[in-house]
Amino acid sequence: MSSNKIKTNKSFADIAKSIIRQQIFIPIAALLILVLFNLIADPTFFQITLQPNSDGFNVLSGNIISIIDRASELVILAIGMTLVTSASGGQDISVGATIAIAGSVILRVLCGTNTRADTLQAPVIVAFLICCIVSMIFGAFNGTLVAYFKIQPMVATLIMFTAGRSIAAWINNNELPVINDPKFGYYGNFIPGIPVPTPVFITIACLIVIALALKFTNLRLYSQAVGINPHSSRLNGINPQMIKFITFVILGLCVAVAGFIKVSRLSTINYSVVAKDIEMDAILAVALGGNALGGGKFNMTASVIGAYVIQFLTTTLYKYDVSSAEISAYKAVVVIILVVLSAPIVREKMGDLKKKLFPAKAVSKEAV
Repeated sequence: MSSNKIKTNKSFADIAKSIIRQQIFIPIAALLILVLFNLIADPTFFQITLQPNSDGFNVLSGNIISIIDRASELVILAIGMTLVTSASGGQDISVGATIAIAGSVILRVLCGTNTRADTLQAPVIVAFLICCIVSMIFGAFNGTLVAYFKIQPMVATLIMFTAGRSIAAWINNNELPVINDPKFGYYGNFIPGIPVPTPVFITIACLIVIALALKFTNLRLYSQAVGINPHSSRLNGINPQMIKFITFVILGLCVAVAGFIKVSRLSTINYSVVAKDIEMDAILAVALGGNALGGGKFNMTASVIGAYVIQFLTTTLYKYDVSSAEISAYKAVVVIILVVLSAPIVREKMGDLKKKLFPAKAVSKEAV
């Protein structure tokens, strides 16, 4: 009987350990903590209702809908940032500025020379494709500096981080174009008759595309191999420079989609404010997903969940009247905790503590 109890206890312990060891455990645990906090503090936080919006259409509303909707751009950026981090061992800090460029290009194409356009001067699909090309060119610029000129990613992308918003303003002659055609706003808000925010569908489409790419191509394998050891990957026939370059181009494409959603939400742009600090949230999503910021293996699902956790945290803080200036401080605390926990010396100390707390593991095996 006692031996059965010991086996049962061991099985539960093994299951618990296997769950904790999973990389996806970190973002899920963080998400559960936020859910539990809001359940205790205010159960109505999770209430979802069907209410008319400003256009008179019945749409889903509530904090959860807001989180899923507002996290769309961050989730899409987290996809590209995860690949860049894995392959290059660094992060792109220019995505916020490049979103400003992408949004400015879209408005330039759709408005033409008229900064107050009542009708679109070009099809939306044409503006989006041009935006994708421009964003991928800027991504290729960053990728070239990192892959071929061997510049550290954060230093290389600092150029666009500094100059990007000025370039965005220059594209529209320092004016703030406004699109008055309501159809353009459908992509960042709601399509009439559909109660779910349109960015949710765009995000799902992006997740399906990256899932198929990781499953049916060698993108995951090559990115991880280059991030772990570029010299060994070269000996195995992989071109490390090309893989790093491709990941930055993919991130550029993600930036284009995020920029398209951003400008569609308001049908205009403010170059200095749009996507402000979103690069830090994207990096935090990758870190919160348990991915090594030094490159190598990655878990895309964990990064996506990490992005939703960050938006969940942001929405929670806003609900309890935390100012936007203070929210950055709370996120900084999360970053500090993650960095400290991922430090080798901390992991070594935690391993030593575990051995001290459970010294009888070998003895228990002999007893059984």
